[in-house]
Amino acid sequence: MIRARRVWATAIAVLTVAGVSPAVAYAQPQPPHVTPVSAANDDDLPPGWQITNTKGEQALEWRSPRPVPVGDARVEFHADGKLVGVPEPEKDGRTFRLPLSDARTSDLADLQVLAAGRRLDQKADGARDRRSPSAAKPPAKLPAGSVDPGKPGAYRTVTGEYALDSIRLPGLSAPVEMRGVVVAPKDAKGKRPVALFLHGRHSTCYVPGSDQPDIDWPCAKGAKPIPSHRGYLRDQELLASQGYVTVSISANGINGQDGNIEDAGAQARSSLVRTHLARWADWAAKPATAPAAVRKAPKADLSRVLLVGHSRGGEGVNRAAMDSLYPPPPAQDGYRGAVRWHIRGTVLIGPTIFGHNPVPDVPSLTILPGCDGDVSDLQGQVYADGTRGVSTGKALHSAVYMVGANHNYFNSEWTPGQAQAPANDDFGQDPEHPDPVCSPGTATRLTADQQHKAGATYIAAAARLFVAGDDRVRELVDGSGRRAPSADPARVLTHAVGANRGAGFLPDSSVKVTGGRLCSAIDPDPKTGCLDSAAGGSSPHFAYWQPERETGRRAVAMRWTAPGSAVTVRPEKPLSVKDAKSLALRVFVPQNSTGTQLDVSVTDASGKRANLGRVQVDGLPGSDRTASYWAREVRVPLTAATRAGLDLRRVASLELTPRTRSGQAWLMDAWAWSPGTPAVKEASLPRVDIGRLKVKEGDSGVRTYKVPVRVSGKGSGTVRLYVLDPATGKAKDRLVTVRPGGSVDVTVQVKGNKRYAWDVSHDVLVKAVRGTVVGSHAGGVTAENDDPMPEITVKPVADKVTEGQPLKWQVSLSAPADVDISKTLAFVPVPGRSELSAKDVDRQWLLDLIGHVPDGEVPLSQLEYAYLWVSVPAGRTSAEVAVPTVRDQVAEPTEYVGLQSIDDEDKPEGPVLTGTVLNAP
Repeated sequence: MIRARRVWATAIAVLTVAGVSPAVAYAQPQPPHVTPVSAANDDDLPPGWQITNTKGEQALEWRSPRPVPVGDARVEFHADGKLVGVPEPEKDGRTFRLPLSDARTSDLADLQVLAAGRRLDQKADGARDRRSPSAAKPPAKLPAGSVDPGKPGAYRTVTGEYALDSIRLPGLSAPVEMRGVVVAPKDAKGKRPVALFLHGRHSTCYVPGSDQPDIDWPCAKGAKPIPSHRGYLRDQELLASQGYVTVSISANGINGQDGNIEDAGAQARSSLVRTHLARWADWAAKPATAPAAVRKAPKADLSRVLLVGHSRGGEGVNRAAMDSLYPPPPAQDGYRGAVRWHIRGTVLIGPTIFGHNPVPDVPSLTILPGCDGDVSDLQGQVYADGTRGVSTGKALHSAVYMVGANHNYFNSEWTPGQAQAPANDDFGQDPEHPDPVCSPGTATRLTADQQHKAGATYIAAAARLFVAGDDRVRELVDGSGRRAPSADPARVLTHAVGANRGAGFLPDSSVKVTGGRLCSAIDPDPKTGCLDSAAGGSSPHFAYWQPERETGRRAVAMRWTAPGSAVTVRPEKPLSVKDAKSLALRVFVPQNSTGTQLDVSVTDASGKRANLGRVQVDGLPGSDRTASYWAREVRVPLTAATRAGLDLRRVASLELTPRTRSGQAWLMDAWAWSPGTPAVKEASLPRVDIGRLKVKEGDSGVRTYKVPVRVSGKGSGTVRLYVLDPATGKAKDRLVTVRPGGSVDVTVQVKGNKRYAWDVSHDVLVKAVRGTVVGSHAGGVTAENDDPMPEITVKPVADKVTEGQPLKWQVSLSAPADVDISKTLAFVPVPGRSELSAKDVDRQWLLDLIGHVPDGEVPLSQLEYAYLWVSVPAGRTSAEVAVPTVRDQVAEPTEYVGLQSIDDEDKPEGPVLTGTVLNAP
C-alpha cells in the first residue's frame, strides 16, 4: 500500500545502515488523547510524513524505508521537543499512523520519530556533529565475591511442558494461551521455591522459510507461534540444579493485542502471571490434578516465589507483584481469585516501565544492558530510583549495568543462530561507522553465549539473596564492588538503594546546593537540565516520562576548571547517620573518562567538619548511541567523623571537593550505609488507579465531568497529579493526599458545539511520592466529537492553461470545521493522450513533492510517491492546490494531467479530473 508523498532515499538512510535499532516496538498503547494538531500545509511536513484522511478521521503518518521489527520500546512522534503521541503500526511494519485526535501538541514543527529516546528517522550520527571515540576499553575487572551463584547446583534436572485452556482478559478480544515450560530439580525432597519467567513483547508468529515474522494473534494459517517462552531454558536449568522449580510462560496472546491498551498490557501480563500462580497453588493442594510436567517436579512452595521478567515482561511481573499485595480494580483484572503465594523478589531484564510505578516493598534486581538497542534509554533504572522515599526503604533495589549486552540475547529464541524463528541483533549495525562499544568484535561487546551466561548468573544471584536469604550474595549486587566469576568475561557493575541504607541526601527533596546546581532530569532547557545535547549519550537516571517537565526528579550537577571547587549539599533538616558504617554515594561522570577524584566531607549542625576520604569515579564505556551516564557507587567510612567528634545524629551538610584539574560529575544521592540485608515487611499502602471517562461533546453548553480516580488499600499517602492542558500538552502538577474511599477532585469542562472537530482529551497522570503505590498511571476524560465531517468536493479553477501558467483546483467543504480538513489527489494516466511529464513542471515544486527530479520525460502519473495534498484550514471552507507548469522552447502537442481523489486506502473517490496544458505560441 503506497501512501508516502515523497521518496525516502533523498533524506533518510536505511534503518540498518543508519544504526537505528531494528527491534523497537511497533506500538505502545495510546497515551492520553488530546487536542488536534495544526499542520498548516504540505510544505510544513518533512519528507516521509503526510496527513491522511480515512472515513472522516485524519491522521499524521510516517513511513519507514524498511520494516521496523517488533520490540518492547514504544515508537513515539515528537514535535518541537514535545510528545505528539504514540502511533499505531500498519501490517507492513513500515507505516505508523497517529490519529490527529490523539495528538498532544498544536505545532508540528521539527517532527521526529523516537523509540526509547533514539531517533528512527535519521542517521544516528546526524543528531550531533561530534563523533564517537574510536575505541572503548572495558572497566577494570572487579575482585571476586565470596560466593558464586552462577555455579550449577547438585541436582539433575527434568524438563516438560503444559498447555491449558486459554483465558480471556479484559481489553483483549482474543483468548490468551496458558502454556508453560517447566524445568525442575530431579528427586529433590520437600517443597521447593518457585521461579516464574515472563518474556517480553516480541513477534508472535512466523512462517517457516520466511524471514519476516509478524505480531498477529492468533497466528494466520500456515504460520507458527514463536516459542519465546522457551528462550530461558539455560537460566531455568541453572536454577533447577540449585533446587528451584521453574516455569517460563508464553504471552504471545498479549503481545499480539496490546498495541491499543493504555497501560501497554501491564495489567494483562499481571493477570496472566497470577493465573499461572493460581494453577500452581491448585496443583500443590491436589497434585493428582496437575499436568504431567508438573507432577514430575517436586512440590512447589508458593510462599517463596521469584518473578523474572524480560522487557515488557519486566513491567508485567512488577505489576503482578503489586497486584498480589494491593488488588487492582476488578474491572481491569483478569484474575479474580485469592492470593495464595508470596513474591519474595523480582528480576527485571532490560525492562520497560512506562508508568514509572515500581513496587517499593518487593526487592528487585534490574539488569541494564549497556548495548540495548530496543529499550535503549534503559528506563528500567526507575525500578531503583523510583522507590526512594516512597515506603519503608527496607527492600533492596539493585541496578546491574552489564557492559556490552544487548536486549535480545538474554532470550535464546530472540538470538540469531539459536532461535527457531527469524532473530536479530537489536542494537543494529552501521558498517561504515562501527560503534566503539557495541559493534561485534569490539573489546566491550559480549557474544550471545557470554551475555546469556552472565544474565543467568545474576538471576541466580537474585534468587539466592531474595528467596534463599543468603546475605553473602549481596556484595555482588549492591554496589560493594565484587563480581561473580561465572559471569566472566562480562564486566558487570552494580549499585543499589534500600536495604540498610538510612538517612539520605536526596536532590529530589528540599535541599540547598552551593558551588554546583540542582538540575532537572528531563527538562530540555540546557540551563536547568542535567545533560545537554553535546553530551554524546544519555543517562538511565533521566529516562523520559510523559510530562514535558517533571517536578522533583533532580540531581546535583558539578563542573569545575580547577581543583578545590567545593560543592555543598545541605538538606532542609540535619540527618542522623549515627549507626551507619559508611556514607554511600551514587555519582556519575562523563562516559569514557577516568580518574575523577573527589574528597568527601560532612559538617554537623554545630559547624564541626570532617573529611571522610577521597573517592575515584570512572565513566562507563559509551558512545552517542548508549545510555552510559550511569552512577557508580562509592563509599567512605564514617570513622573520621567519629574521631573528629562530630554529632552524627545531626549532620547538616555534605561537601564534595574535586581534586582533578577540571571535569564534570553528577551526584544522584548519598546514604548512610551499613552492611546486611534486613527482613522485608510489606507496608499496607493505598493504591491509586486513574480511569478514563468517554463522553459526547454535545451541541451546546458547558458540562463538567470528574476524572475517575480509584483509591483502595489501607492508610494514607501522597501522590503527584499532573493535569495536561488539552491545547498544548503542558502539565500542571500538584501534591495530593490520598486515602482509601476518599475522593481525588479532578474535574474538566467540556464545551459543546455543532462543528466537526476531533476528540479532545483532558488527561491526568499520577506518580507515587510517599506511602502509596500506583497501578493505572494515566487516564482522564475524552470528549468525543459527535458532529459529522463536512462533505468534500473538488472542482477546477484553472484546468486549461498555456504552459508557464499553473493548473489549479479548489477543494471545498460543505461547512466549516474546527480543525484542518485535508484531501489527497493522485496523478493517474490519461488514456490515449500525451501526458504532462516531470520536464513540464517547476523543478523546485517537483523536488518538494517527491524529493528528486527524474531523468527523461517521465509522466507525472508514473512518478512513485507523487501525490497532491491540500488542507482546508479550520474555520474556512475552501483551499486551492496547483501544478505549476514551465514554458519551454520546444513545440509540443497539447498535454494532459489526470487527478483522482483517493482515500487513505488508495481507493478512488469521485470522477477523474483532467488538466489541459497548451503549447505556448
